[in-house]
Amino acid sequence: MPGITREEVAHLARLARLELADEELDHFAGQLDDIIGAVARVSEVAEQDVPPTSHPLPLTNVMRADEVRPSLTPEQALSGAPAQEQQRFKVPQILGED
Repeated sequence: MPGITREEVAHLARLARLELADEELDHFAGQLDDIIGAVARVSEVAEQDVPPTSHPLPLTNVMRADEVRPSLTPEQALSGAPAQEQQRFKVPQILGED
């Protein structure tokens, strides 16, 4: 596979409206060549029977059962609130709505 040339990097830079110095063109040409080589190696390994995945390990959502348990009464929950109204925390109005 031919390597990425300085001219190709300069063309990409122009398309992206980037101004690159001569040293940067050489540097990025090598880096882009390495990246394209790595992608090509991954493509060689990928088989048709392997489904695309977003994560290498199977993930499942671990949740506990939703069970009713004893909790605070509204009075206990609001006991430390600086202000309350209709069994709710009362906070300053911020949106200017009624």
